[in-house]
Amino acid sequence: MTGNSNFSRLDTARLPSPCHVLDLARLEDNLKRLKRVADESGVEILLALKAFSCFAVAGLVSKYLSGTAASGLYEARLGKTRFGGEMHAYAPGLKDGQVDEMLSYADHLILNSLGQWHCFRGRLQANTGTQYGLRINPGHNEVENPLYDPCAPWSRLGVPAHVLKPGDLAGLSGIHIHALCDHPYEAFDRMLDAIERNCRHLFGAIDWINLGGGLLITEDDFPANELIIRLKSFRERTGLKVYLEPGTAIGLHAGALVSEVLDRSRNVGEVAIMDASATCHMPDVIEAPFTPDVLGAETLPRDTQARDDDPSVVRLGGPTCLAGDIIGTYRFETPPQVGDRLVFLDLGYYTMVKATTFNGTPLPALALWDSRTDTLEIVKEFSYTDFEHRLS
Repeated sequence: MTGNSNFSRLDTARLPSPCHVLDLARLEDNLKRLKRVADESGVEILLALKAFSCFAVAGLVSKYLSGTAASGLYEARLGKTRFGGEMHAYAPGLKDGQVDEMLSYADHLILNSLGQWHCFRGRLQANTGTQYGLRINPGHNEVENPLYDPCAPWSRLGVPAHVLKPGDLAGLSGIHIHALCDHPYEAFDRMLDAIERNCRHLFGAIDWINLGGGLLITEDDFPANELIIRLKSFRERTGLKVYLEPGTAIGLHAGALVSEVLDRSRNVGEVAIMDASATCHMPDVIEAPFTPDVLGAETLPRDTQARDDDPSVVRLGGPTCLAGDIIGTYRFETPPQVGDRLVFLDLGYYTMVKATTFNGTPLPALALWDSRTDTLEIVKEFSYTDFEHRLS
């Protein structure tokens, strides 16, 4: 079962537009896959809120995962109050005025540097209910795009492993390493080799290690058995408690963005203006960059050139004034007309959490849909008030 095929059964006329749609069937399938890895390997798996923070499904998430991982104060509060379970918090820079509140939420608090640890150490150690860790740069690169590579040269994220001695970790109980971004198992295997090679001198000084996220555990062809064996072996060999904190893997193939065609025009090639925006509603399309698939259409390369004699090729763009608000170029058997609904696939992660209201563009609604039963719930629709209250 794949989320993409499930959405072919969705009746988009039942939805407002634009609208984020989560398929509860695929979401639960992802969570079951993650729980199997956790149970059989003996590791703990957390939801990385930076990728997926939809607390409307918190009850479902908490049924299968151990807790959440936050990258800032408000995410930590959301994880603690809405999802429950363990709350692991990290911030590249911790503000003095936020320390006490962060401690009220975090079961594990991970510092980005020894400087921050020494700055707040007295206050932190007075709170005996929280465990503390340090983010480590393992000196191993898997991510090609520097924008997403936490181990790139001159990185601000974590302490290089080779400069640390075991004594530097006095008072800390664990280390956190994150070096992947939407990678397959082979990259994780190489990363773990590098961690054992470059960080093993620190293992005797700690009780736990967080191996981060960025691993596509819930992809349909992912070798879960190999991962389970690898994690179990690492855990037993080192004696460390092991955490994973996937983000993309939670919502993989479980989300879509439904959008309506507002206008059609021609400028050398065919153009359609949607009520969903790349820059506002799916910014990774521009930042990564990538082109999301559209149900029933062929996704064409980003450098595809327009042709006057090919009306089947249509470039889809958003309603904002940004010239680069381009979602992608597609070939349609029947080109979409004004009023038609299109389904942009696999947008259940790094979308809702990054959406903005640039140009006064409304945020997409949120709906929960179960492809097993065809039940549909409109969870949230946003209004002018949501836009206005952010501005003054």
